Amino acid sequence: MDDPLSSTLSALADPTRRAIIARLAAGEATVNELAAPFDMSLPAVSKHLKVLERAGLIARGRNAQWRPCRLQAEPLKEIADWVGRYRPFWEASFDRLDSYLDELQRNDKSDQN
Repeated sequence: MDDPLSSTLSALADPTRRAIIARLAAGEATVNELAAPFDMSLPAVSKHLKVLERAGLIARGRNAQWRPCRLQAEPLKEIADWVGRYRPFWEASFDRLDSYLDELQRNDKSDQN
């Protein structure tokens, strides 16, 4: 995928990969540590890590025989920025909903009197 945003969104489409990202937000972890909560083989977890690495969401270091993984958060900021572009739309929609609900409450009170 040429588009980095699409690559990031595609990588995060899988719940296992999102759980791995959440775990790495707490700090570096080895593949075994990342695999522990999942009922899947180490090679399957490694495939998920490769997808996350290709999307630029994680990086692997080297510490003796260990290759700890760490979160690379920059692509997540790109997603937040993209989603943030739609904030005015949602805020305007909620404002219209608030106005409508206020109108309904006023009508209910006037019907009771």
